[in-house]
Amino acid sequence: MDQVILVLGWMGIYAPVALGTIASSIGCTLAGQAAAGAMLDVESGYGKFIGVAAMPSTQAILGIVIMFTLNREVTVANGAGIAAIGLLSGIAFLFNGIYQGRSLVSAIDASKHKPEVFGMSLAPAAIVEGFAVFTFVFALVLSGSLPD
Repeated sequence: MDQVILVLGWMGIYAPVALGTIASSIGCTLAGQAAAGAMLDVESGYGKFIGVAAMPSTQAILGIVIMFTLNREVTVANGAGIAAIGLLSGIAFLFNGIYQGRSLVSAIDASKHKPEVFGMSLAPAAIVEGFAVFTFVFALVLSGSLPD
């Protein structure tokens, strides 16, 4: 049983990065595809579409910081806690990145047809980003209470 806890602990250290980068890849791909399509339909303002397509990259960055915070010697005393924080924050980032990308697809499509709504159309994606920040902050706080 101790070996399982140790393996899960090591998985928990890397999970935020692995799942965060998968999330960023999917989210940026979705938004990037919408941005590429929008550039075919508009005469100018391409840069804003490409810029917002990068928004889901935050999940990878947050995952890297959590990984560094959790990176310590894995013991039976802290392995389960590391696993729980790392795996659950990684799963949260995974869903966050995907749904943020989907929100950006809608924002890009809306602003392609009606450019004056560009700023407001980003609000749903920014709200989704806020949930990633909540996960990030709580993971940092909880990781500080893990036994050494």
